[in-house]
Amino acid sequence: MPTRTLLLAMCLLTSTAANADLRYEEGLARNPDNKQALYTEQHWVRLNKVVPTERLVIYRCMDGTPFARKRVNYQPSIQAPAFEFVDARKGYLEGMRYIKNQAALWHRPSGKVPEKNSLLEVKNLVADAGFNEFIRIHWQKLRSGNALPLRFAVPTRLQAYKFSLKQTGESQFAGVPAVTYQMKLSGLLSLVSDPIEVTYDQSTRRLMRFKGLSNLRNDAGEFDLMAQIDFPLAPRQADESEWKKHASLPLTACRLNR
Repeated sequence: MPTRTLLLAMCLLTSTAANADLRYEEGLARNPDNKQALYTEQHWVRLNKVVPTERLVIYRCMDGTPFARKRVNYQPSIQAPAFEFVDARKGYLEGMRYIKNQAALWHRPSGKVPEKNSLLEVKNLVADAGFNEFIRIHWQKLRSGNALPLRFAVPTRLQAYKFSLKQTGESQFAGVPAVTYQMKLSGLLSLVSDPIEVTYDQSTRRLMRFKGLSNLRNDAGEFDLMAQIDFPLAPRQADESEWKKHASLPLTACRLNR
């Protein structure tokens, strides 16, 4: 690498580190029908000013056992980040990576089954936690009542499905003014699939509730879980040691509280 290029890269890294901010928040997932607590999610998000650059998520059974982990890298795309998810209950892995700037979905079932993958050639792609950023980017359009199309990546299907996103209401949530958006499949598929609802603080645009199909399967690995995930407390400042500890935390199979 030329000296000038190397110096520039070092300056950029130094600037990013100087502006880095690590935040933590926790979500509680419940069965949306009977409100039974299922599991918890612990999120560490690294920010450059207000823009997320990395996310680390630890999933725990209600007894505290960590059973799954997700790493998200927003560098390739803020609304379609690269990510990797691993679940120790059945050894299942899935994610999205970039190959020469092209998104590729992949998943590997439990056991010694080979990985399955597929390149995506779609516009307006949204993936995983990039859904939050898509909403923030298009906040004003959504608040104006416009329905926005998007293609949401589904690793288990190795496809990106057409969805429509629009605002469905305003309310008081956890004592603050909130707005709810609904994402549902386009076309005939909307008749056989429940929509996803997300509720945000109107002022801070912070996600406070997710309700719909989660990225976790049941303990037997047979189907994806429906969940209502609440984030009651605002994010707090976190220490870098928390990230390092949980990035390498051993995962153990456990049973969800159902």
